[in-house]
Amino acid sequence: QIQLTESGGGVVRPGGSLRLSCSGSGGDFTLFAMGWYRQATGKQRELVAGISRRGDTIYQPPVEGRFTISRDNAKSTLYLQMDNLQSDDTAVYYCNAANTGTTTSIIMGTYWGQGTLVAVSS
Repeated sequence: QIQLTESGGGVVRPGGSLRLSCSGSGGDFTLFAMGWYRQATGKQRELVAGISRRGDTIYQPPVEGRFTISRDNAKSTLYLQMDNLQSDDTAVYYCNAANTGTTTSIIMGTYWGQGTLVAVSS
């Protein structure tokens, strides 16, 4: 089990940057593959980026080259560096954790944070 708390959202102009953080507590962070998801108004929640226990990463095409997912296991924290933000990136961003038996898997898990709002507007 693990509890997740996101932070770092806010309002930013197009072309700007934000860094989201997700702090894990109550469990061994190193046992979890992690991911960032987002949900825009009226749309389904979608994967943004994922990272395995050993650090392999995947990105959805709309964000590849602009967003960077990383993890600091010593701090039990997941990050999402978002650069060159666009209006289509406006959404609530959620942190997700999956307790995986392998170090290479990247899957959606059952643990979610409460979400943090990112609004890109001029």
